[in-house]
Amino acid sequence: MKLTLIYPAIGRYLDEACMEPLSLGALAGFTPPDVEVVLYDDRLEPIPFDEPTDLVAITVQIYAARRSYEIAAEYRKRGVKVIMGGVHATLLPEEVSQHADSIFISDAENLWHEVIADAKQGKLKPVYRGAATTPQPDTLTRRDLYKGKKYLPISLLQFGRGCRYVCTFCAVSSYFDHRHFYRSVAQTIEEMKSQDRNTFFFVDDNIISDHEAAKALFRELIPLKIHWVSQASIDMTHDRELMDLMAKSGCLGNVIGFESIEAKSLRSMHKGQNLKGKHGYEAYAEQLNILRDHGMQTWAAFTVGHDYDTPDSILRTLDFALENKFTFAAFNTLLPYPNTALYRKLEAEGRLLYDGKWWLHEEYRYNQAAFRPALMTPDELTEMSYHARKTFNSVGSIFSRVWDFKTNMRNPYRLGVYLVYNPIFRKETLKKQGIRL
Repeated sequence: MKLTLIYPAIGRYLDEACMEPLSLGALAGFTPPDVEVVLYDDRLEPIPFDEPTDLVAITVQIYAARRSYEIAAEYRKRGVKVIMGGVHATLLPEEVSQHADSIFISDAENLWHEVIADAKQGKLKPVYRGAATTPQPDTLTRRDLYKGKKYLPISLLQFGRGCRYVCTFCAVSSYFDHRHFYRSVAQTIEEMKSQDRNTFFFVDDNIISDHEAAKALFRELIPLKIHWVSQASIDMTHDRELMDLMAKSGCLGNVIGFESIEAKSLRSMHKGQNLKGKHGYEAYAEQLNILRDHGMQTWAAFTVGHDYDTPDSILRTLDFALENKFTFAAFNTLLPYPNTALYRKLEAEGRLLYDGKWWLHEEYRYNQAAFRPALMTPDELTEMSYHARKTFNSVGSIFSRVWDFKTNMRNPYRLGVYLVYNPIFRKETLKKQGIRL
C-alpha cells in the first residue's frame, strides 16, 4: 500500500519561509512500516496528481481549506480515496466531509492504525473520531520525508498540546477543550538527539501552560547545549525559577500572545493571564523587563479588531511594539474562527461578513477583516492592521530595533537570528497581504 501525505498552501501561494510540516511527519511516524509513504508540500513544490497511490491524507488548516478541497477533488476524480483531518476537520466536520471520502476528527495517534487497516481492505469508514491525547507516544517523526525540500534550518517538534486558558477567539481552546497533554520528557529528548541540528522550534500551543511539566523538560535540555524557541504565555514571568531554567536550557525567546495593550480588551477576550497583578502598559513593563533580563528575544503577537479597538489604539499598539524593540511582531486582523466563542458572538450579533464563511468565500483575501468591528469599518481595520505590519517590518524599523543589548545584540548568535530572519519576515509580510485563499 502507498500513502500520500499532502500539506496544502494558502491558495496558490509559494512560501519562501516554510518550516517542516510536523503533523504529517508525525503521522508518517506511526504509520505501519509496510506502508510506502510520500509527502508533498503544496507551499513549495508541485503535487504529482497522476502519480499512483492508494490513499491520500490531507491536513486541513482553516486558511488553506479552499485549496485543500481543490487538491482533494483532483485525486477523487482520478478514483483515489481521500481522508482529511486537522484543525478544520475537527471544528467543521460536516463541511469537510463533503470534500473527502473519509474524515478524521481530533488527534490521530490512537486510531490511525485502524485507518490504514481499513484502507488496505478497501473499507474506509466515513468518519474516524480520535481523541485529544499525548503527542506521538512511542513514535518518532519521519524526518526523512523532509529531505531535499527547502525548509528553514530549524527542526520542529512537540512536547505538549493544548492550553488551559479560555481566550474567546482561540481555535486551540475549542479544539482541545481547554486541556493540555504532554509527551514524556524522555521521548522528547530522544527525538532531539536523533537529529543533526541544534536549533529547535517546539510547536506547543503554550509550552509553559503547566509550569512544573515545563521545568522538568527544561532541566533535561540544559546538558544538550541547544537553542530553541516556542510559544508561551506572558504569565511565565511570575515564576522566576521557570524563567531561570528556560534561559539555561537554551531558549532564545518565545511567541507571546500580548493580543492587546488595553486592559478592557484583554478582559473582553478572557485573556486573564495577561492581567495578573497590574494592567495594560504597567503590567507589560514589569514583565518585559523580566524577559529582557533573561535575554529573551520576543515575537510579540497582537490581534487587532476587538470591540474596544480603534484606528488610534492600533497605532498605539504599533508604537508599543516599536518602543520595546521586539525581535519580531505580528499584527493579526482578528478573525472569527468557526466554532469559537468569538464566532458565535459575532454570528448572534449579525456582524459576520462573507456569508459567515470567509475561508471559502471567493472575494475574501488574506488579512482582510471578516466581520464588522464595533468602532471602525471593516476597511479601516484591514488598512490599519496592514499599516502596522508594514511599518514594523520596514527597513528603518529593522535597523532601529536591533539596538537592544539585552536581547537582539546580547551575543553574536542572537544578532545573527535577528539579522537573518527579519528580512525574510519582511518579504513574506508584504507578499502575503491580499492574496486569494
